[in-house]
Amino acid sequence: MAYSYACADCEGMESCPGKVVAETENELWQLLALHAKLAHDENASAWDDKTRTYLKTLVKVV
Repeated sequence: MAYSYACADCEGMESCPGKVVAETENELWQLLALHAKLAHDENASAWDDKTRTYLKTLVKVV
């Protein structure tokens, strides 16, 4: 089992080709935070609970 996230699934990020796949959810969130910083200049530590809850709905088990 693995976990995936596609940035294009996120509202407002439809043009972003970024995708991450990881063996664990913890690893996925670390990669997601890195992608947010590098591709979108976002600081994941500043995400509020509402944002994190929304992003969790976009994570898929593969």
